[in-house]
Amino acid sequence: MGIQCYRDLKVWQIGMDLAEQCYLVTRNFPKEELYGMSSQIRRASASIPANIAEGHGRKNRKEYIQFLYIAQGSLKELETHLILSKRVKLSPSDAIDSLLCQCESVSKLLSALIRALENNPQPPKPYPQALTLNP
Repeated sequence: MGIQCYRDLKVWQIGMDLAEQCYLVTRNFPKEELYGMSSQIRRASASIPANIAEGHGRKNRKEYIQFLYIAQGSLKELETHLILSKRVKLSPSDAIDSLLCQCESVSKLLSALIRALENNPQPPKPYPQALTLNP
């Protein structure tokens, strides 16, 4: 059936799973981190699938790719926050390691999607003309 919308993209699905897991893990962070590291991790993780979706909704391939690069940047930001969280022991290492493993999966899929879009240029799809009552 193919890709009908952004929700069909594996990278978006795994990105959503990653964001969900980040929210669950940060629930157990110390309360003093609620507006610090917890907030940063949640914001960065939610930004990944959000930018994939927003890019998919753009009217041309160049804009789509730009939003995928923004998602990639958010992913690297998330990885950095997770590594720091592990170093300062805000969460058990195995929980952070699992999130970092998910980050690697998203990174590979994002890179593959960007490569595919950059290496297989297609002319932009024309949008339907507005319908008028008096043609």
